[in-house]
Amino acid sequence: MNSNERSGGLVVLAVDDEVPALEELAYLLGADSRVGTVLKADNAHTALNILNGRQLRDARDGAATPPRGLVNPLTGMRIADRTDVDVVFLDIRMPGLDGLELAKCFSSMVVQPSVVFVTAHDDRAVDAYEIGAVDYLLKPLRAERLGASLTRIIETRSAPQGEAGRDDPGDDEVIPVELAGTTKLVPRSSVRYVEAQGDYARLHTADGQSHLVRIPLSVLEERWREVGFVRIHRSFLVSLPLVTELRLSGSGYVVRVGTGAEQAELPVSRRHTRELKDRLVRATKQAWSQR
Repeated sequence: MNSNERSGGLVVLAVDDEVPALEELAYLLGADSRVGTVLKADNAHTALNILNGRQLRDARDGAATPPRGLVNPLTGMRIADRTDVDVVFLDIRMPGLDGLELAKCFSSMVVQPSVVFVTAHDDRAVDAYEIGAVDYLLKPLRAERLGASLTRIIETRSAPQGEAGRDDPGDDEVIPVELAGTTKLVPRSSVRYVEAQGDYARLHTADGQSHLVRIPLSVLEERWREVGFVRIHRSFLVSLPLVTELRLSGSGYVVRVGTGAEQAELPVSRRHTRELKDRLVRATKQAWSQR
């Protein structure tokens, strides 16, 4: 295990079994002024030792404390209930425990590090977000993309205790969209509605554009429910504050989302009609109560 250290800032752990990729990740992290200490591990076992504090003393010349916590069945190791590491940047495909399995080991911790996956493969994003990853970065890494991820981490960690990992209406999530080697950061607040397209979802934004992301609609429904999004159809998730009309059309209901030239009319399935009406009523009552 090696480390680079400057006073203050985040303590980050980079994990990758490919040494050139590990060195590049560590270099980019160390170049960001918000990062204080960069620790490196080329396998899951070493990473767990660092998280447990057994090797963290090598970087800080302090005394390590034997970990207190549960024995993880995947590793046979006792996992500490807390760690000095703030963020773990993980490759996914590694020999032995892969990155996803390693991240699951953190679930027994009382205070868990934030997790960001760094991989050359885009087919595990859903799995990554389902276990609570803050971000999913594709190789080759770009400094600006890594910087945006660190910003998101800092915002998440600065949330009041008990709210970290849970979106707040005032916390505008940013969704990274990869297109032809360029990463565009789409604010959640700009999304009018989301359309299911197989294992992907298409984000329709207020400026009339759309962006395809490899996240199923069901995952976005769960993540965004508490910030005003509601499922209206097996294929559609809409931003409730942007719904301007609900009306009967033929044998079913439709909603109008947005205004002006960029408005859209979307079908509402029978099974989702009641929930949509209830959410609209609650939103109206809440708006009046705040006046």
